[in-house]
Amino acid sequence: MIHILVVEDDVNLNQIICTFLSSAGYFVTGCYNAAEAFDAMETTMFNLILTDIMMPGMDGFAFAEVIRDADKVIPIMFLTAREDMPAKQRGYRLGIDDYLVKPVEMDELVLRVGALLRRANITSSKRLSIGALSLDADEHSAYLADAEIPLTVREFDILFKLLSYPKKTFTRTQLMDEFWGFDTESSPRTVDVYITKLRDKFSACEDFEIVTIHGLGYKAVLK
Repeated sequence: MIHILVVEDDVNLNQIICTFLSSAGYFVTGCYNAAEAFDAMETTMFNLILTDIMMPGMDGFAFAEVIRDADKVIPIMFLTAREDMPAKQRGYRLGIDDYLVKPVEMDELVLRVGALLRRANITSSKRLSIGALSLDADEHSAYLADAEIPLTVREFDILFKLLSYPKKTFTRTQLMDEFWGFDTESSPRTVDVYITKLRDKFSACEDFEIVTIHGLGYKAVLK
């Protein structure tokens, strides 16, 4: 599951980009300025950042510099109306990976995003194999050795998420926002119920463990 952050202050363009990238199979979060983007990054681990340069508040140059100081490898693409060479030179000196000038052909944008992810060795894997456990995201199926473990869609999604990022702690709120939605009336403690069910269903699996991080949430630990 690849997560892309889109930072673009033009509301219509932001929505169009998010729609096209979502239809290409990515999970996309749209923000309208750097401040919103930093808030989003507190709760979601993104695999690629696509940002405008000319934005209210912190501009794209400053935003990219902060991101690059904190993360040396995440792909960053500028999507901007500025086509002058000084802007391109400054962006690449800051460490961005690609520069696309507006107006943008959405098909080209999707191609460039895929190329950046491949260069970063980030693939949208639909399958996970961990010891005797096999997960298939297309089928939402889980097999332990040759025996299928029946899971609800939400149980599968939570397990796939945890095992896709072993040792990374996900808070209850992060999991609720992703798999229940921001407007859910369920309590974050609902996540605990699902974790208990997953632990019960995979109690015979010796290849991973779902560990409780007290006061935060959960993480998967491979054995």
